[in-house]
Amino acid sequence: MNRIFKLSIGAAGLVSLLALGCTNLDENPPSQITPGNFFRTQQEVLAGLAGVYAQLRTMAPEGNIYDVSEITTDEDVVPTRGSDWYDNGQWIDLHNMTWTPNSAATLNFFNGVWNNPYQGIARTNLFLEAVANTDFPSKASVVAEVKTIRAYFYYTLMDFFGGVPIVTTTAVGTNPRNTRREVFDFIEKELLAARTDLPATRPQSENGRVTQGVVDAILANMYLNAGVFTKDGAAGGISGTSYNSCSGIAVTGGDACTQAIAMANAILTSGNYRLADSFPQNFRAGNNTSPEIIFAVKFIAADGLGMNYIMSILHYNSISGLTPWNGFATLAQTYLAFDPNDKRRQVFLQGPQHDVLSGAPINDRAGNPLVFTDSIPDIHSATEGQGPRIYKWPADPNHVSWYNGNDYALFRLGEIYLIRAEAEWASGNTPAALVDINTLRARTDPVLTPLVAIDAQGQAILSERLFELVGEGKRRQDLVRFGGYTGRDDSASGIAGGKASATADHVLMPIPQTQIDANPKLVQNPGY
Repeated sequence: MNRIFKLSIGAAGLVSLLALGCTNLDENPPSQITPGNFFRTQQEVLAGLAGVYAQLRTMAPEGNIYDVSEITTDEDVVPTRGSDWYDNGQWIDLHNMTWTPNSAATLNFFNGVWNNPYQGIARTNLFLEAVANTDFPSKASVVAEVKTIRAYFYYTLMDFFGGVPIVTTTAVGTNPRNTRREVFDFIEKELLAARTDLPATRPQSENGRVTQGVVDAILANMYLNAGVFTKDGAAGGISGTSYNSCSGIAVTGGDACTQAIAMANAILTSGNYRLADSFPQNFRAGNNTSPEIIFAVKFIAADGLGMNYIMSILHYNSISGLTPWNGFATLAQTYLAFDPNDKRRQVFLQGPQHDVLSGAPINDRAGNPLVFTDSIPDIHSATEGQGPRIYKWPADPNHVSWYNGNDYALFRLGEIYLIRAEAEWASGNTPAALVDINTLRARTDPVLTPLVAIDAQGQAILSERLFELVGEGKRRQDLVRFGGYTGRDDSASGIAGGKASATADHVLMPIPQTQIDANPKLVQNPGY
């Protein structure tokens, strides 16, 4: 699929930006620009940024990174529906954690999770070398911007694979793995250095470009996850059964929990962001104006330039004139965990179904009224209406074919409140944690009953993260941090053939054997 990033720097630059952004992600970046043939002016530099930002598309829904973040958890499952969605067993292999270095999930998903960030790193390294000998007024800021994006690509690799090779030049060669702690420290150092040269805000014409808030959000998340991100898998100390706290983990400036709070405070007290007037504003078409979004992947409603994730979840008859693919669904235990009075539950499609744009009732392919059930009895044999759907990014009324103009937030303010709440709780300050959690619960209509306590295991916080962030690619990371990822059991949803068990080593993905064959200096993660 070809989803193009739109970097807005004003109308004059839009055409050139989209042209450069419209690149084949399999193409070798050095064929596009080299240090010797590009970046003669500031405008060329700004246009060149689009090729860097374009790679962030791989982080959005329907990319491999999103698929692994969601389908390996209790938020998403892709059951086989008749002859649809078996695909050599890759979806069930992914959801059930039965993967190996050569299994269907690894070959079809983990290769992408490895390759896509490294393609982004190659682009950033090339850009930085190309700009090194070019002088223009905003050079320090642009370099900081690109280094922040590169750090985010490394953050993604560190999250899924642990230690990975750190490469900061365009030199061709093979490199050994750095430890996960070394990668963590490299990302932290790069972000802290970049922050000084980044603007606190940008005009709406530059919506989507990196700011200090982006740095703060990534760091806040890293520090909250420091109990995981500084350890090389279960063998290196990650607990598969209990909470992996940020408390007691040393980072620049002190304790990781304390620094997570500091980074969250920098955002929450900056005055540059506020909670959206309504929860749906963060996800529908036009969400580029949401005051809550900190870092987003940009889309527009144009052929090849928009988000098409809804095609994976909607029934074949859900949009007049199109034929969606009717795949992704959620598990009963996830859907039923939501308070029926919580307006955030409205992101699910369940019960009698209607055309999502016209509102007209729709039928299944047999001509019967279409009803999405609240459960899936068998992962290997689902009917076309079984399972609720996470419909968080609704169809754009101005969609072009299956391409919608909804942006995808990588970080937004709702999560920052939850990061601060969890770090406060992990530091022993439960009252402060409750204030932040209840701030989010208070914006629902009707207002939800405030929480008055948090259990010793923090499951109340994990639940609040589910309610606020369901479908946003955060669940895998949350379950790993709370020690519940590999022990997830689908039996609570009554689904036959679902995940039953997995070893603790599965907190990290296997490095695909194809990558090890290409670089013999790589060492496989334990357990694979």
